[in-house]
Amino acid sequence: MLGALFGTDGVRGIANVELTAELAYDLGRAGAYVLARHDSGKRPRILVGKDTRISGDMLEAALIAGICSTGADALTVGVIPTPAIAYLTRKYEASCGIVISASHNPVEDNGIKFFGSTGYKLPDDIETEIEGLVLSGTADMPRPSGHDIGRVYGIEEADNNYMSFLSSCYDLEQSLEGLTLVVDCANGAAYSVGPEMWRRLGAKVIPIHDQPNGVNINDHCGSTHIEVLRQEVLNYGADIGIAYDGDADRCLAVDEQGNELDGDFLMMICALDLKQRGLLEPPQVVATVMSNIGLDITLRAEEVAIESCKVGDRYVLEKMLETGAIIGGEQSGHIIFRKYATTGDGLLTSLKLAEALKRSGLKLSQLAARMEKQPQKLVNVRIDNKEAVMNHHLVQAALQEAENRLGDNGKLVVRPSGTEPLVRIMAQGPDRVLLEEVIENIRLAVDQVSGGAS
Repeated sequence: MLGALFGTDGVRGIANVELTAELAYDLGRAGAYVLARHDSGKRPRILVGKDTRISGDMLEAALIAGICSTGADALTVGVIPTPAIAYLTRKYEASCGIVISASHNPVEDNGIKFFGSTGYKLPDDIETEIEGLVLSGTADMPRPSGHDIGRVYGIEEADNNYMSFLSSCYDLEQSLEGLTLVVDCANGAAYSVGPEMWRRLGAKVIPIHDQPNGVNINDHCGSTHIEVLRQEVLNYGADIGIAYDGDADRCLAVDEQGNELDGDFLMMICALDLKQRGLLEPPQVVATVMSNIGLDITLRAEEVAIESCKVGDRYVLEKMLETGAIIGGEQSGHIIFRKYATTGDGLLTSLKLAEALKRSGLKLSQLAARMEKQPQKLVNVRIDNKEAVMNHHLVQAALQEAENRLGDNGKLVVRPSGTEPLVRIMAQGPDRVLLEEVIENIRLAVDQVSGGAS
């Protein structure tokens, strides 16, 4: 259950307005205190990293002060991708890892996200415990003195350790020599390790947006703005373009013709590469309800099942752990390869995509052509009493009729908004006229039940 501070991806807000130094200090104190009790009473060691946004230094200093004030030690790794924190937390046997980042959000935002000692995001109950202490105030928590105060240790080899991990995930016998990539680092956490990973693997890499200055992270670059990447791929005649987001936990791609490939395409290419090599066990992929029906159609034709879950990487991981799936993700490019990692990793995803490309001997556009993205229509219907209206028998009948008309090659998703009096109705399928009709019939049923308010 999400609370007042923690959302689906940690604590976020406008830095120095909502996410203040005081809040970061309290999160450090409460987090270290709670995790000490969950870690057999040992002196906690807490790994701390950040992305390149200007507020990271301020929040890092406050967070570390809170950690050390409880008697825990802070292990600082500086600017590094979010998935590296998940990996390094395990490597250094830390009690937890904390990353200061707001991912793909603009520079004024920032966030604080916790990983447990296993590299997975903290369970809801521990987040709730930390949140309760922060909201009730940390002033009365223990304050050790003398030699019991925590220390700060900088880890200089963190980048190299993370890149060594990525290299260990590389499954090809030959290098990537002959492959030319344009890599958009979003002026974020991958600005250094991203290009260096490709160089180590033998590829020719052309980095762009790899000069962070504290305020240009995600600024018309990275996975949310791929226009420049597309043009540079065409200019250089590159085989592939890769776009990371600000903290490099996701990526999108551009093929040699300049076509954008979202997370559905990347999952399809990687899953079918695994299937062809007999390594996709079980033969299934986890995707959210918002994935394109084209992914379902393509994978079903190859006898690969789709397991569906709610939107959000934590729900993807939950479904993967429940079903045993080894690959899952979102359209946004947040993809989890469970054999190697505990969270989405944009660098790892792009590495696996490049492997599949090199192994196939084909062009990326040819691999992507195996999936045909189906048209979709999204309508927001404004209603006050969402639950009562959507559960009404007339609306339910309209939804069932829509499902029947769309059939196996169509998809209907109805999602009440969590923040507005809206219901989002999305239909996908090859027939655009049919999509219009089923959406309109649902909207008319909702209007009828809600008294015409829409």
